[in-house]
Amino acid sequence: MAGTPYSQQVLKPTNAAKRLGVYLPATPPEFQDKGITRAELEKLEENPPQWLSDLRRNGPHPRSVVAGRLGISIAGLARGGVTDPLTTEQIDELRDEPPAWLVQERATAAKVRAEEDRIAAERKPRD
Repeated sequence: MAGTPYSQQVLKPTNAAKRLGVYLPATPPEFQDKGITRAELEKLEENPPQWLSDLRRNGPHPRSVVAGRLGISIAGLARGGVTDPLTTEQIDELRDEPPAWLVQERATAAKVRAEEDRIAAERKPRD
């Protein structure tokens, strides 16, 4: 079966934005309107244009990036009532003066990570 070479495979704009860690509606129209090949995606990652650098630096950021920067899960964002993308400035404000829901979600995330570490340690073969 002859397939498309890997570098010529085309990603939908939503998948390309997800891979780049940017919020699709904030990207330029030419990025949103057409698919992007894996080779083009690699070029964007290696040598990002100004718009991509600005988006990564200032936002608005997708939920996955917001959650990562706050140290919580995407579900934790939703429980905290954060449904819209946030800018870097808004994320920094939340970090500087964390509301009660963020403190609670960080504690929950820490417990989950500790439990995952404990399970991983139990599965690890002992020498």
